[in-house]
Amino acid sequence: MADYTSEIKTVHYNVNDVYNVLSDMSNLEMVKDKIPQDKIKDFNFDKDSCAFTVDPIGKIRFAIIERNPTASIKFEAQQIPFGVTLNICLEPISDSITQMKLKVQADLNPFLKPMVSKPLQDGLEKMANALSTLPYGDILNQTTI
Repeated sequence: MADYTSEIKTVHYNVNDVYNVLSDMSNLEMVKDKIPQDKIKDFNFDKDSCAFTVDPIGKIRFAIIERNPTASIKFEAQQIPFGVTLNICLEPISDSITQMKLKVQADLNPFLKPMVSKPLQDGLEKMANALSTLPYGDILNQTTI
């Protein structure tokens, strides 16, 4: 099992807001136009999963398998040839600041690991950066209108 961890990101929103947005994948529909379409495309979201196409891998689906309110959200990748879990870890720092860290565990065979380790770590960092800059307050306000 290979483990990958992003840098800790500071999110300038309350941990409840961050958790409420990320624990319902359909909220990401509102910001999907901010996701670069050059490498990832064909986004589909529902409450418990998201699916997209990554060149050259193909279609990947992440489904939420565990929610731990205001602390973590765990996803499992589906439709790929090896096991992958993604865990979004949240820690409140104050009423308006949350720290976020992403962790991936991948069941890679020894031949595949050297080829995918760097792209996986780079992708994890890009994902962490993107999630840390989402307008959580705006997203929550749009879902309550």
